[in-house]
Order: sequence, then structure tokens, then C-alpha cells
Amino acid sequence: MAFTPLHDRVVVRRLDEEEKTAGGLIIPDSAKEKPSEGEIVYVGAGALNPEGKRIAMDVKPGDKVMFGKWNGQEVKIDGEDLLIMKESDVYGIIA
Repeated sequence: MAFTPLHDRVVVRRLDEEEKTAGGLIIPDSAKEKPSEGEIVYVGAGALNPEGKRIAMDVKPGDKVMFGKWNGQEVKIDGEDLLIMKESDVYGIIA
């Protein structure tokens, strides 16, 4: 399915966190926190400023980003669990 988020929204795929602690203990699924890192999958065209001109997006598909644990709305696109959030909910791009 082709999907394009509107305005300044992005679709993010969560990146899996390590399943072991530094000491080698395996963390069960029920005790894991939701990861706050992800990869941009889809990007909207950008918001409009008061003059009606498009504000360019700072992220692009493929960027690895950091975002808040509770940011975004969980959705299912093509059978995959993804998050939709505003670009302003993304804290930064991971180099």
C-alpha cells in the first residue's frame, strides 16, 4: 500500500532494543520498555506557514531518529506496527 502522511507528520518504525543487560541477563518481553529510537519510513510534504508556503521537512526516509517513549500514535500499515507522529515530536537524527 502506498501511504503518505499529511503535512508535517512522519511514520516511524521502532528499532528493537538489546534483549540482554550489560551483565548478560536476558530481559523478558513483559519487562522491556518501548524503544525510543526508530527509522523514518514515510514523510509528509511539510506544514504550511502563515503565508501558505511549505516548510521543508528536516527528516527523510531512512533516517534513524530518537523520540519520546510516549510520542506517536500506533498504527498498522501493510501488517507492520508503526508510529505516526509530528516532526516536532522527533528529538533528533542519530548519526
